[in-house]
Amino acid sequence: MALTLESGLKELPGIGDARAARLAKLGLATVENLLGYYPRSYEDRTKISTIDGAPEEQPVCVAAFVAETPRVSHIRKGLELVKVKVADETAVMTVTFFNQAYVRDALRQGESYIFYGKVERQGRQRQMTNPVFEREGAARFTGCIMPVYPLTAGISNNLLAGLARRCVDACAGQVPELLPEEVRLAHSLAQVEFSCRNIHFPESWESLEIARRRLIFEEFFLLSCGMALLRTGRDRGAGPAVENRDLAPFLSLLPFSFTGAQRRTVDEAAADMASGRPMNRLVQGDVGSGKTAVAAACAWLAWRSGWQSALMAPTEILAEQHFRSLSALLSPAGMKVGLLTGSMRAAEKRKAKAALAAGEVDLMVGTHALLSEGVEFHKLGLVITDEQHRFGVAQRAALAAKADGGLRPHVLVMSATPIPRTLALIVYGDLDVSVIDELPPGRTPVETFVVGEDKRQRMYGFVRKLVAEGRQAYIVCPAVEENESPEGEDASGGLADLKAVTSYAETLKTQVFPDLRVAFVHGKMKPKDKDAVMSAFSAGDIDVLVSTTVIEVGVDVPNAALMIVENAERFGLSQLHQLRGRVGRGKHKSYCVLMTATHSQDSRARLKVLASTTDGFKIAEEDLKLRGPGDFFGSRQHGLPQLHIADLAGDVRLLKEAQQAAQELLEADPGLERRKHRPLLERVKRMFSDNPDIFN
Repeated sequence: MALTLESGLKELPGIGDARAARLAKLGLATVENLLGYYPRSYEDRTKISTIDGAPEEQPVCVAAFVAETPRVSHIRKGLELVKVKVADETAVMTVTFFNQAYVRDALRQGESYIFYGKVERQGRQRQMTNPVFEREGAARFTGCIMPVYPLTAGISNNLLAGLARRCVDACAGQVPELLPEEVRLAHSLAQVEFSCRNIHFPESWESLEIARRRLIFEEFFLLSCGMALLRTGRDRGAGPAVENRDLAPFLSLLPFSFTGAQRRTVDEAAADMASGRPMNRLVQGDVGSGKTAVAAACAWLAWRSGWQSALMAPTEILAEQHFRSLSALLSPAGMKVGLLTGSMRAAEKRKAKAALAAGEVDLMVGTHALLSEGVEFHKLGLVITDEQHRFGVAQRAALAAKADGGLRPHVLVMSATPIPRTLALIVYGDLDVSVIDELPPGRTPVETFVVGEDKRQRMYGFVRKLVAEGRQAYIVCPAVEENESPEGEDASGGLADLKAVTSYAETLKTQVFPDLRVAFVHGKMKPKDKDAVMSAFSAGDIDVLVSTTVIEVGVDVPNAALMIVENAERFGLSQLHQLRGRVGRGKHKSYCVLMTATHSQDSRARLKVLASTTDGFKIAEEDLKLRGPGDFFGSRQHGLPQLHIADLAGDVRLLKEAQQAAQELLEADPGLERRKHRPLLERVKRMFSDNPDIFN
């Protein structure tokens, strides 16, 4: 039976139910899936060496004949050795296999084979351990550039490479050419069949580079088309009319003056809201730059024109903080601010929803609870989301969909996570961007120190000194309990050495600071317990708060002047920058101490980047370089389709080329509606399939 792109992998020889299930774990069910599953690296098996001439300590192919019958030794239960001598015209070598009894029958005396592995020397003796081997003249996985694929338990690289070889040979010519011919030629890109063959089994290193370039460009091109279509879709239709842009009455409510950057950002948003089209604007600004005041100004403008606003925050603590600060600011003007969170009692929720539907609430602050069924607005005109990277495109759209009357509400997105320009081009491709690049007067930079384990007692002494002066301290740990992975991360090595919130807080309370008020908080606590601790800390009833990164976003305690991060090397730079932003929010001199026991020069150099600058954008660029875009956001909640071969950090030039090409194509065919572009449109929709509503 002839293979097609739609053929299931179970149609291939050697793939039964068990192997099919393991392949499915890798997202591989069809031939098309496998052709799009690119190698993560390659081994150079092109050069064949003699035994005597083989370089040491690096894998190499050696052609040799089997000089004797392989010998089997049973060392102990569960350990079996097969040893055999092989030779060529230059030398003899011993080849050893552990627990591979089949080798005894597979290697035949007098026959020639290609062995791929490391040749080790002990005096004049040469040996190789567990090499890949194939009969000379019938080689599939030697004498070539060998693809190395991401694997899962029960699936070997040889198995996957064998399946890929069969699929490439049968179906590479069936892969559709999605790039318009004029785009492909203008950017000197290879045809798709060549690229498919050479990304899996390169004829040469040059062919591999040509194939990679084409496939990276295609992935960026599809992504750019998708984001441009999103932007086009959101620009369709009318937006709520906000005509009165006089901010003077609002500014009189503020206990401070706007910075120039805040005023510029509000003016940009106000112009959007008066344009007749729906606003879609990202407000990016460092911790403490005054984004919430900008959001309040936009909600006030909407209210003056008869529209309701919604502000969605990622945590209940942050939602409640916004509710308190916005109520205090806006209530004197007559604006009614409401709160809706998941942990509120049923009666409180019913009352809040009823008031909202009746138009008695002008600004509703909440968490994901705002997305729930039964939440209806009387006249929704503005949607504000805080900490945008925690909400995907689809979640923004779900809240916006609660408007009625055919109008799309204005959308304002706030983020204190500075996104490098490179990433913002893609992640926020459907948004206009304002940057608040100025801190309010009086905010002094937080001094940051990288401190080794040998200075721990000194650090504890510094905590005592600051508490004696009336200040408070945060101590952030990567895990909740001993031998557990950090919150929001997968388990990995070395966890036994991680500081854990619960046990560490107990040690601090009983042994280190028995005379201080020590408490802890983490994301696994019940919301009301968590809130009680945070409220006590805000009120000054706790001296030292031990926490996970649950306090990363938004909690505002002006009296906190010290942030200590344990196992600092475990965190991303942008996350550390966010944590540092929890202090220095009042009039007191503040400090951030990054504790680390690591001996890794790379890790220490990375932490020193943070100590050397408070510029969030510089830090974000460095973080992107070091960690890559996948890790930059933690989990993939940002709505960005997963990239299979392109690298947003490393392939910037190709990203810009692809964006330009996509823009030119969409100027000629705005909806990709021409017949020849329909396959391209279908693939773009598939790429964004995690967010199926975004093109509606």
